[in-house]
Amino acid sequence: MKNKWACLAIACLATLLLSLDLTVLHLALPRLVADLGATSTQLLWIGDMYGFALAGLLVTMGNLGDRIGRKRLLLIGAVAFGAASAVTAYAPTPELLIAARALLGVAGATIMPSTLSIIRNVFTEPGERTAAIGIWSGMSAAGFAVGPVVGGLLLDHFWWGSVFLINVPIMALVLVGGILVLPESRNPHAGRIDLLSVVLSFAGIVTAIYAIKEAAHQGAGHADVVAAGVAGVVLLALFVWRQTRLADPLIDVRLFARRAFTASILTNLLAIFAMSAMMLMFAWYLQLVLGWSPLQAGLAQLPGGLSGAVGGVLAARLIRYLGRNGVVALGLAMNAGSFAYYATLGTELNYLTLLPVMVIGGLGVGFAFTVNNDNVLATAPRQRAGAAAAVSETAFELGGALGIAILGTVLTSAYRAGLEVPAGVPAEAARESIAGALNLAAALPAEQADQLVRAAQVAFVEGVHVTSIVTAGLLAVVAVLALVGLRGVPKEIPEEVLAGAH
Repeated sequence: MKNKWACLAIACLATLLLSLDLTVLHLALPRLVADLGATSTQLLWIGDMYGFALAGLLVTMGNLGDRIGRKRLLLIGAVAFGAASAVTAYAPTPELLIAARALLGVAGATIMPSTLSIIRNVFTEPGERTAAIGIWSGMSAAGFAVGPVVGGLLLDHFWWGSVFLINVPIMALVLVGGILVLPESRNPHAGRIDLLSVVLSFAGIVTAIYAIKEAAHQGAGHADVVAAGVAGVVLLALFVWRQTRLADPLIDVRLFARRAFTASILTNLLAIFAMSAMMLMFAWYLQLVLGWSPLQAGLAQLPGGLSGAVGGVLAARLIRYLGRNGVVALGLAMNAGSFAYYATLGTELNYLTLLPVMVIGGLGVGFAFTVNNDNVLATAPRQRAGAAAAVSETAFELGGALGIAILGTVLTSAYRAGLEVPAGVPAEAARESIAGALNLAAALPAEQADQLVRAAQVAFVEGVHVTSIVTAGLLAVVAVLALVGLRGVPKEIPEEVLAGAH
C-alpha cells in the first residue's frame, strides 16, 4: 500500500493528542477552583471522568470498529472529540465540565483502539509492523511528556479552557487526513454486539477502577470501597463467563491461552503501574520540594518522554539481536535501575545528574511498550485487531489506576509516618499531604513555617525513597517474568501463521 506511512502519520497524530489530553489538565486544576468554584470532590471527578469513560468503553469500541469499520469509527470519534473539546473548554459550571469530560472519554475510546487496529491491518509485513508500532508507541510516550509543557505554556497566556481548545484544529487534521488516505477494514464475519456484554464490561471496569482510586483516598476498608470492589469483581467475572458462551464475544478469551498475548498484557499492566507512580511522584517532588513552577517541572520531565519515543523506534531493531523477551526485559531492567537511583534523591537536586537517568528510563519504557503492543496485535487474528487493541489499552488504563492508587498510597503513608510536626502546629492538617503542610505553613509565624516546610520536604523525600525502592523491586520481578513468559516467541511472526492461528 503506497499510503501506509501516511496512514501511520494520522494514527500517530490521533494518539499523540489522546496521550497529551491525559496529562494536560493537571496544571489547570488550580485555575478551575478559582474560576468555577469547583470543590475538592468535583476536582476529582473532573480529573477522573475522562479515564473512567475511556477505560470502560475501550473493549466495546474496539469491537464496534471490527464490525462497522475502523476508519469509519475513527472519523466519527475525531468529530466527536473535537466537538466535546469545544464544549469542555467553555463549560460554565463544574457539573457541565464533568459531563463534557465524560463525552471526551467516550470519543477517545473510539479513537485509541482504531489507531492500533488500522496499523495492524495496513502493515502486514512483520518487520514493518513492529517498526510502525514502535513509532506509534513513541508518539504516545511523547504525548505524556509534552502534555505538562503545553499546559504550562497555555496557562501562562490564556484561560484554563485553552488546554482543551487546542484539540479542535488537530482533530480537524485527523478527520481530513483520515478521509483522504485511510483504507477501510473490518471483520467480514463479525456478528452482532451482545448488549449485555457491553453493560457488564463497562460497569465492571468503571466500578473496579473507582474502587481502586477511592481506596487511595478513603482506605481499602471503607464501605464504599469494599462494595465497589466486590461489585467490580462480580461484574467482570460475569462478563468473562458470558464471553465463553457467545459465538461472537466482545473478547475471545481463547486469546489468553496464547502465552505471548497474556504475558504481554500482564507485563504492560505492571509496567504502567510503575510508570504512573513515577509521573505523580515527580510532579510533586519537582514543585513541592524543589519549588519549581509547573512549566519548569513539565520541561524537566520532557527528556524522559522524548527518549521513550526514541526507544519505541529503536525497539524493532533490537529484536533482531535480543529477541522479543530480551528487549522487554532490558527495558524493564533499565527502568528498575532508574528507580533505584531515584531512591537517592534529596531536598536539593543537580538536574544534570538526574537527566541521564530519566533518559535511560524513558528508553526502557519505549522498548517494553513497543514490543508488548506488537506482541498483542501479532498474536491476534487481523479480523479481531480492534478487540485485541482494546484489551491492551484497557490493561494500560487499569495499570495506571492501580499504580496511582497503590504506589501513591505508599508514598503518602511513608510521608505521614516520617513527618515530625513542630510543636504548636496542627498535626492532622500537616500529615494530610505535603501540599497541605505547605499551605498550612503559609499561615504560620516565620520560624514555625520554616520548620514545618523543612520537615514536610524531608518526610516527602523519604516517601520518594520508599516508593522508588518498592517500584524498582517490582520492575525487576516483571523483567524476569517477561524474560520467561515471552521466551520462544519468534522475532518475526509471519502473516501466514497469524492467518491460521484462529
